[in-house]
Amino acid sequence: MTTLKLGTRGSELALYQANAVAALLLQHAGVTCEIVVIKTSGDRLSEASLSEIGGKRLFVKEIEDALLAGDVDLAVHSSKDMPAVLPDGLEVGAVLPREDPRDAVVLPGDSAAAMSFEDVVRTLGRAPRIGTSSIRRIAQLTRVFPGAQFLPIRGNLGTRLRKLDTGEFDAIVLAAAGLRRLDQAARISATVPVDACVPAPGQGIIAVEIRSDDERTKSLVAQIDDENAAHALRAERAVVTRLGGGCQMPIGAFADVSDGALTLSGVVVAADGSRAARAAASGAVGLAHAIGVDVAERLLTEGADAILADVQRAHAAVEGIQP
Repeated sequence: MTTLKLGTRGSELALYQANAVAALLLQHAGVTCEIVVIKTSGDRLSEASLSEIGGKRLFVKEIEDALLAGDVDLAVHSSKDMPAVLPDGLEVGAVLPREDPRDAVVLPGDSAAAMSFEDVVRTLGRAPRIGTSSIRRIAQLTRVFPGAQFLPIRGNLGTRLRKLDTGEFDAIVLAAAGLRRLDQAARISATVPVDACVPAPGQGIIAVEIRSDDERTKSLVAQIDDENAAHALRAERAVVTRLGGGCQMPIGAFADVSDGALTLSGVVVAADGSRAARAAASGAVGLAHAIGVDVAERLLTEGADAILADVQRAHAAVEGIQP
C-alpha cells in the first residue's frame, strides 16, 4: 500500500484536519498517510500578536519549505491561513467539503446558552471586552459593538476558552468551523450573520497543498476534492490576490455555491470601522476566478485601495517603532 508523508502543525485543530484528510485518502484512494508534525514560527511565537510577528504566513512557511524540499508529500492547512499567492512550485491539490464559514461569538461558560446574534449584542451591552486578534473581525464588529474594547488573544482553542471562562474577556470571536470540528459547537453562543461580518477568504475550508510537479500525489488527492468548496475558495482567493491584501488585512470574502451558480460577497473595512467598501457578483461556478476578480475591481471602485493603503501605513508605522 502506498504511504504518503503528510505535513501539518501540531495543534489539536491542525491534527484533526490532517487526520480527516488521511482518512479520506485511505477511503477513496487506498493510500495511508504518515503524519509529520512541523513546528512553525507562528507556533513558537504563540503569545505575540499576528500584526507584530508578520501575520498568518508564519503558520505555513516551515510546512511549505518541507513540502518544497520533498520532506513531505502533501501539507494540510486551514485555507484561510494560506498566503494569497503560493510559493512557486506549490498548488492546492484538493479541498474538503466546507464546514460552517461564519464567525461565532462565545460567551463565558456560565452564560453560554445558544441565543440569537441580536440577543448576544444586547447581553454584552455597551462596552464589552471582546477577544480577537483578527483585524478583519475588529473592523467589521466595531460597527456592531461601537463601544467595545477589542483585545488580542492567541493560543489553541482550549487556551482561548479558558481565558474567557476565567474572566479575561466578556466574549471571544472564533471561526465556527473550528469549534464544530473539535466538538465544541455547544460553546457557540451565536453565529455572526455574514452581512454583519463577512468571513475570511477560505474560512471553514481544509486545503491540501502539493508540489505542482508531483503527478502521483496530485492524482491521489484529486480523488477527495470537493468541487463546490474548490469553486468557492478559488473565487475568494482571487479577491485577495487582486487587492494585494495579506492575512492581516480587513478583507472579507464569501462565496455561496448552489446548483452550479456562485454568488460572491466581498468587503474591505477601515480598521476603525469608519469606512467600508462592499461589492457582490454572481455567475456560473466555472467562472469562479473571474467573479472574484470582478468583485475585487468593484471594491476598488468603492474605495478599497485607499482603505488598504491606510492600514498598510499604520502597520508600517508600528513596525518602525519596534526594537
